[in-house]
Amino acid sequence: MKKIIISISIALAAAGFTPPASAQFDLGHALQAGIQGIQAMTLSDEQVAEYARQSVEQMDAENTVAPDNDPYTRRLRSITAAFKSADGLPLNFKVYKTSDVNAFACPDGSVRVFSGLMDMMDDDELLGVIGHEIGHVEKHHSRKQMKQQLLQGAFVEAISSAGGRLATLSQSQLSQLGQALASAKYSKKQEEEADDCGYDFLRRNGKNPWGMVSAFEKMSAMEKASGAQYSYLQKMFSDHPDTDKRIKSMKKRCKKDGITEPTAAELKAAQAMNQEYYNRGGDNKSKSSVTTSSKSSNKSGTKSSSSKKKPSKRK
Repeated sequence: MKKIIISISIALAAAGFTPPASAQFDLGHALQAGIQGIQAMTLSDEQVAEYARQSVEQMDAENTVAPDNDPYTRRLRSITAAFKSADGLPLNFKVYKTSDVNAFACPDGSVRVFSGLMDMMDDDELLGVIGHEIGHVEKHHSRKQMKQQLLQGAFVEAISSAGGRLATLSQSQLSQLGQALASAKYSKKQEEEADDCGYDFLRRNGKNPWGMVSAFEKMSAMEKASGAQYSYLQKMFSDHPDTDKRIKSMKKRCKKDGITEPTAAELKAAQAMNQEYYNRGGDNKSKSSVTTSSKSSNKSGTKSSSSKKKPSKRK
Protein backbone atom coordinates (compact mmCIF):
# COMPACT_ATOMS: atom_id res chain seq x y z
CA MET A 1 0.00 0.00 0.00
CA LYS A 2 2.85 2.35 0.83
CA LYS A 3 4.39 1.71 -2.59
CA ILE A 4 1.06 2.53 -4.27
CA ILE A 5 0.79 5.84 -2.39
CA ILE A 6 4.37 6.72 -3.34
CA SER A 7 3.67 5.89 -7.00
CA ILE A 8 0.55 8.04 -6.97
CA SER A 9 2.46 10.91 -5.38
CA ILE A 10 5.16 10.70 -8.04
CA ALA A 11 2.54 10.66 -10.81
CA LEU A 12 0.76 13.67 -9.32
CA ALA A 13 4.00 15.59 -8.97
CA ALA A 14 4.92 14.82 -12.58
CA ALA A 15 1.53 16.08 -13.68
CA GLY A 16 2.09 19.32 -11.82
CA PHE A 17 -0.58 18.68 -9.18
CA THR A 18 0.31 19.96 -5.72
CA PRO A 19 -2.56 20.13 -3.20
CA PRO A 20 -2.44 23.00 -0.68
CA ALA A 21 -1.11 22.00 2.72
CA SER A 22 -4.28 23.16 4.46
CA ALA A 23 -6.58 21.12 2.21
CA GLN A 24 -7.91 17.73 3.18
CA PHE A 25 -6.33 15.18 0.84
CA ASP A 26 -9.02 13.53 -1.27
CA LEU A 27 -7.16 10.63 -2.85
CA GLY A 28 -9.82 9.88 -5.48
CA HIS A 29 -10.07 13.47 -6.65
CA ALA A 30 -6.31 13.92 -6.62
CA LEU A 31 -5.75 10.71 -8.55
CA GLN A 32 -8.25 11.79 -11.21
CA ALA A 33 -6.55 15.18 -11.54
CA GLY A 34 -3.19 13.43 -11.77
CA ILE A 35 -4.40 11.09 -14.52
CA GLN A 36 -5.78 14.05 -16.48
CA GLY A 37 -2.49 15.90 -16.16
CA ILE A 38 -0.50 12.88 -17.33
CA GLN A 39 -2.79 12.45 -20.34
CA ALA A 40 -2.29 16.10 -21.25
CA MET A 41 1.48 15.70 -20.94
CA THR A 42 1.41 13.03 -23.67
CA LEU A 43 0.34 15.52 -26.36
CA SER A 44 2.13 14.85 -29.64
CA ASP A 45 3.96 17.58 -31.54
CA GLU A 46 1.35 17.28 -34.29
CA GLN A 47 -1.47 17.86 -31.79
CA VAL A 48 0.29 20.90 -30.32
CA ALA A 49 0.74 22.29 -33.84
CA GLU A 50 -2.97 21.76 -34.57
CA TYR A 51 -4.04 23.50 -31.35
CA ALA A 52 -1.71 26.35 -32.33
CA ARG A 53 -3.23 26.50 -35.82
CA GLN A 54 -6.74 26.71 -34.38
CA SER A 55 -5.75 29.40 -31.89
CA VAL A 56 -4.09 31.48 -34.62
CA GLU A 57 -7.19 31.08 -36.77
CA GLN A 58 -9.22 32.45 -33.86
CA MET A 59 -6.80 35.38 -33.46
CA ASP A 60 -7.03 36.14 -37.17
CA ALA A 61 -10.81 36.36 -36.76
CA GLU A 62 -10.50 38.68 -33.77
CA ASN A 63 -7.95 41.06 -35.29
CA THR A 64 -7.89 43.28 -38.36
CA VAL A 65 -5.84 41.30 -40.89
CA ALA A 66 -4.36 43.33 -43.73
CA PRO A 67 -5.89 42.14 -47.04
CA ASP A 68 -3.80 40.77 -49.90
CA ASN A 69 -3.64 44.08 -51.76
CA ASP A 70 -2.71 46.10 -48.67
CA PRO A 71 0.76 47.75 -48.81
CA TYR A 72 1.70 46.09 -45.49
CA THR A 73 0.85 42.62 -46.79
CA ARG A 74 2.62 43.23 -50.10
CA ARG A 75 5.73 44.43 -48.32
CA LEU A 76 5.78 41.50 -45.89
CA ARG A 77 5.27 38.96 -48.66
CA SER A 78 8.02 40.55 -50.71
CA ILE A 79 10.69 40.41 -48.03
CA THR A 80 9.72 36.95 -46.72
CA ALA A 81 9.29 35.27 -50.10
CA ALA A 82 12.37 33.11 -49.47
CA PHE A 83 11.06 31.85 -46.13
CA LYS A 84 9.31 28.59 -46.95
CA SER A 85 9.67 26.49 -43.80
CA ALA A 86 11.18 26.28 -40.33
CA ASP A 87 11.80 23.06 -38.42
CA GLY A 88 9.89 21.20 -41.12
CA LEU A 89 6.82 23.44 -40.73
CA PRO A 90 5.48 25.45 -43.69
CA LEU A 91 5.53 29.13 -42.81
CA ASN A 92 2.62 31.51 -43.37
CA PHE A 93 2.66 35.25 -42.77
CA LYS A 94 -0.04 37.82 -42.03
CA VAL A 95 -0.13 41.43 -40.84
CA TYR A 96 -2.35 42.69 -38.03
CA LYS A 97 -3.32 46.33 -38.61
CA THR A 98 -2.65 47.91 -35.23
CA SER A 99 -0.39 50.55 -33.76
CA ASP A 100 0.93 48.00 -31.26
CA VAL A 101 4.55 46.92 -31.68
CA ASN A 102 4.74 43.14 -31.75
CA ALA A 103 5.50 40.02 -33.76
CA PHE A 104 5.31 36.34 -32.90
CA ALA A 105 5.77 32.92 -34.46
CA CYS A 106 3.76 29.84 -33.49
CA PRO A 107 4.49 26.09 -33.34
CA ASP A 108 2.35 25.50 -36.44
CA GLY A 109 4.49 27.83 -38.60
CA SER A 110 2.19 30.86 -38.41
CA VAL A 111 4.00 34.21 -38.17
CA ARG A 112 2.05 37.34 -37.33
CA VAL A 113 3.54 40.83 -37.60
CA PHE A 114 1.89 44.00 -36.31
CA SER A 115 1.82 47.02 -38.62
CA GLY A 116 3.07 49.18 -35.74
CA LEU A 117 6.32 47.21 -35.81
CA MET A 118 6.57 47.46 -39.58
CA ASP A 119 6.23 51.24 -39.39
CA MET A 120 9.36 51.58 -37.28
CA MET A 121 11.59 49.06 -39.07
CA ASP A 122 13.30 49.02 -42.44
CA ASP A 123 13.24 45.72 -44.37
CA ASP A 124 16.43 44.26 -42.91
CA GLU A 125 15.43 45.21 -39.36
CA LEU A 126 11.99 43.70 -39.80
CA LEU A 127 13.54 40.50 -41.10
CA GLY A 128 15.84 40.51 -38.08
CA VAL A 129 12.84 40.51 -35.74
CA ILE A 130 11.06 37.85 -37.79
CA GLY A 131 14.20 35.71 -37.86
CA HIS A 132 14.44 35.94 -34.08
CA GLU A 133 10.80 34.87 -33.66
CA ILE A 134 11.27 31.96 -36.07
CA GLY A 135 14.28 31.03 -33.95
CA HIS A 136 11.86 30.34 -31.07
CA VAL A 137 10.00 27.92 -33.35
CA GLU A 138 13.12 26.12 -34.54
CA LYS A 139 14.39 25.74 -30.96
CA HIS A 140 10.91 24.46 -29.92
CA HIS A 141 10.44 27.25 -27.36
CA SER A 142 6.99 28.15 -28.68
CA ARG A 143 5.95 24.49 -28.64
CA LYS A 144 6.98 24.18 -24.99
CA GLN A 145 5.06 27.35 -24.16
CA MET A 146 1.96 25.94 -25.82
CA LYS A 147 2.25 22.64 -23.93
CA GLN A 148 2.59 24.48 -20.63
CA GLN A 149 -0.53 26.47 -21.42
CA LEU A 150 -2.44 23.30 -22.29
CA LEU A 151 -1.50 21.82 -18.91
CA GLN A 152 -3.44 24.51 -17.08
CA GLY A 153 -7.02 24.76 -15.89
CA ALA A 154 -9.86 23.75 -18.17
CA PHE A 155 -7.49 22.76 -20.96
CA VAL A 156 -6.36 19.67 -19.01
CA GLU A 157 -9.91 18.46 -18.51
CA ALA A 158 -10.85 19.03 -22.16
CA ILE A 159 -7.76 17.27 -23.49
CA SER A 160 -7.97 14.30 -21.12
CA SER A 161 -11.66 13.78 -21.90
CA ALA A 162 -10.79 13.46 -25.61
CA GLY A 163 -9.01 10.20 -24.86
CA GLY A 164 -5.90 10.89 -26.91
CA ARG A 165 -7.79 12.48 -29.79
CA LEU A 166 -7.79 16.18 -30.57
CA ALA A 167 -10.08 17.96 -28.13
CA THR A 168 -12.69 20.47 -29.24
CA LEU A 169 -11.81 23.75 -27.55
CA SER A 170 -14.20 26.67 -27.19
CA GLN A 171 -13.60 30.00 -28.92
CA SER A 172 -12.68 31.58 -25.59
CA GLN A 173 -10.15 28.82 -24.92
CA LEU A 174 -8.63 29.21 -28.38
CA SER A 175 -8.49 32.97 -27.85
CA GLN A 176 -6.74 32.42 -24.53
CA LEU A 177 -4.18 30.15 -26.19
CA GLY A 178 -3.59 32.72 -28.90
CA GLN A 179 -3.03 35.52 -26.43
CA ALA A 180 -0.55 33.34 -24.56
CA LEU A 181 1.42 32.81 -27.77
CA ALA A 182 1.36 36.48 -28.72
CA SER A 183 2.57 37.62 -25.31
CA ALA A 184 4.87 34.69 -24.48
CA LYS A 185 7.93 35.59 -22.45
CA TYR A 186 11.01 33.42 -22.73
CA SER A 187 13.97 32.90 -20.45
CA LYS A 188 17.26 34.68 -20.95
CA LYS A 189 18.78 31.46 -22.31
CA GLN A 190 15.91 30.93 -24.73
CA GLU A 191 16.17 34.50 -26.03
CA GLU A 192 19.89 34.04 -26.66
CA GLU A 193 19.22 30.73 -28.43
CA ALA A 194 16.58 32.43 -30.60
CA ASP A 195 19.09 35.18 -31.44
CA ASP A 196 21.64 32.65 -32.70
CA CYS A 197 19.08 30.45 -34.42
CA GLY A 198 17.44 33.46 -36.06
CA TYR A 199 20.84 34.65 -37.26
CA ASP A 200 21.50 31.26 -38.87
CA PHE A 201 18.01 31.19 -40.39
CA LEU A 202 18.54 34.57 -42.05
CA ARG A 203 21.94 33.50 -43.38
CA ARG A 204 20.57 30.24 -44.79
CA ASN A 205 17.91 32.20 -46.64
CA GLY A 206 20.28 34.78 -48.10
CA LYS A 207 19.26 37.64 -45.83
CA ASN A 208 21.43 40.14 -43.98
CA PRO A 209 21.53 39.30 -40.24
CA TRP A 210 22.87 42.75 -39.38
CA GLY A 211 19.24 43.80 -39.49
CA MET A 212 18.80 41.89 -36.24
CA VAL A 213 21.50 44.03 -34.63
CA SER A 214 19.97 47.25 -35.92
CA ALA A 215 16.47 46.20 -34.83
CA PHE A 216 17.65 45.30 -31.34
CA GLU A 217 19.52 48.59 -30.99
CA LYS A 218 16.46 50.54 -32.10
CA MET A 219 14.12 48.71 -29.73
CA SER A 220 16.59 48.90 -26.85
CA ALA A 221 16.80 52.68 -27.32
CA MET A 222 12.99 52.89 -27.37
CA GLU A 223 12.80 50.78 -24.23
CA LYS A 224 15.12 53.15 -22.37
CA ALA A 225 13.33 56.23 -23.67
CA SER A 226 9.77 55.04 -23.10
CA GLY A 227 10.10 52.91 -20.00
CA ALA A 228 9.19 49.81 -22.01
CA GLN A 229 5.68 50.93 -22.87
CA TYR A 230 5.54 48.74 -25.96
CA SER A 231 4.39 45.15 -25.59
CA TYR A 232 7.15 43.70 -27.76
CA LEU A 233 9.84 45.59 -25.90
CA GLN A 234 8.50 44.31 -22.61
CA LYS A 235 8.39 40.78 -23.97
CA MET A 236 11.92 40.79 -25.36
CA PHE A 237 13.93 43.05 -23.10
CA SER A 238 12.32 44.11 -19.82
CA ASP A 239 13.13 40.89 -17.98
CA HIS A 240 16.58 40.55 -19.50
CA PRO A 241 19.18 43.08 -18.33
CA ASP A 242 21.83 41.73 -20.73
CA THR A 243 20.35 43.35 -23.85
CA ASP A 244 23.64 45.10 -24.65
CA LYS A 245 25.44 41.76 -24.33
CA ARG A 246 23.05 40.19 -26.84
CA ILE A 247 23.61 43.04 -29.27
CA LYS A 248 27.40 42.75 -28.93
CA SER A 249 27.17 39.02 -29.53
CA MET A 250 25.26 39.54 -32.78
CA LYS A 251 27.73 42.23 -33.89
CA LYS A 252 30.61 39.86 -33.22
CA ARG A 253 29.04 37.16 -35.38
CA CYS A 254 28.38 39.62 -38.20
CA LYS A 255 31.94 40.91 -38.19
CA LYS A 256 33.30 37.36 -38.07
CA ASP A 257 31.22 36.53 -41.14
CA GLY A 258 32.44 39.66 -42.94
CA ILE A 259 29.12 41.49 -42.83
CA THR A 260 29.73 45.24 -42.67
CA GLU A 261 27.76 47.60 -40.48
CA PRO A 262 25.43 49.98 -42.34
CA THR A 263 26.11 53.68 -41.94
CA ALA A 264 23.68 56.02 -40.24
CA ALA A 265 22.92 57.57 -43.64
CA GLU A 266 22.04 54.17 -45.09
CA LEU A 267 19.74 53.35 -42.20
CA LYS A 268 18.03 56.72 -42.51
CA ALA A 269 17.59 56.25 -46.27
CA ALA A 270 16.13 52.78 -45.76
CA GLN A 271 13.56 54.09 -43.28
CA ALA A 272 12.66 56.93 -45.63
CA MET A 273 12.28 54.38 -48.42
CA ASN A 274 9.72 52.45 -46.40
CA GLN A 275 7.73 55.59 -45.63
CA GLU A 276 7.72 56.54 -49.30
CA TYR A 277 6.54 53.02 -50.13
CA TYR A 278 3.48 53.44 -47.90
CA ASN A 279 2.85 56.96 -49.16
CA ARG A 280 2.59 55.54 -52.67
CA GLY A 281 0.21 52.84 -51.55
CA GLY A 282 2.70 50.01 -51.89
CA ASP A 283 4.06 50.97 -55.30
CA ASN A 284 7.34 49.07 -55.42
CA LYS A 285 8.93 51.58 -57.80
CA SER A 286 9.71 53.74 -54.78
CA LYS A 287 11.82 51.00 -53.25
CA SER A 288 14.11 50.36 -56.20
CA SER A 289 15.83 53.73 -56.32
CA VAL A 290 16.89 54.23 -52.71
CA THR A 291 20.29 53.47 -51.19
CA THR A 292 20.48 50.04 -49.55
CA SER A 293 20.21 49.78 -45.79
CA SER A 294 23.30 47.65 -45.31
CA LYS A 295 26.10 45.94 -47.14
CA SER A 296 27.66 42.53 -46.92
CA SER A 297 31.10 41.40 -47.99
CA ASN A 298 30.88 37.86 -46.64
CA LYS A 299 31.95 34.93 -48.77
CA SER A 300 28.58 33.24 -48.75
CA GLY A 301 27.08 36.12 -50.67
CA THR A 302 24.53 37.17 -48.08
CA LYS A 303 23.06 40.50 -49.11
CA SER A 304 20.79 43.07 -47.66
CA SER A 305 17.15 42.29 -48.36
CA SER A 306 16.72 45.81 -49.64
CA SER A 307 19.92 45.76 -51.72
CA LYS A 308 18.36 43.47 -54.34
CA LYS A 309 16.76 45.41 -57.14
CA LYS A 310 13.06 44.75 -57.00
CA PRO A 311 10.77 44.63 -60.04
CA SER A 312 8.74 47.75 -60.76
CA LYS A 313 5.54 45.73 -60.86
CA ARG A 314 4.35 43.01 -58.57
CA LYS A 315 2.73 39.95 -60.10
